[in-house]
Amino acid sequence: MAKTIVVKQIGSPIRRPQVQRQTLIGLGLNKMHKTRELEDTPSVRGMIAKISHMVEIVEERD
Repeated sequence: MAKTIVVKQIGSPIRRPQVQRQTLIGLGLNKMHKTRELEDTPSVRGMIAKISHMVEIVEERD
């Protein structure tokens, strides 16, 4: 069973570079306060690190 993390969007993509907007969409986030449960992989962690000012990790699950 893979580990998962719950990510919540806390920042708006308005006036942000296009790359950051695309990263949000890649994570499945596009509206404020939306949450997603994602598989905890290095690629997902890297995407979260790129937009750490716009998302927060709510919960880590085993």
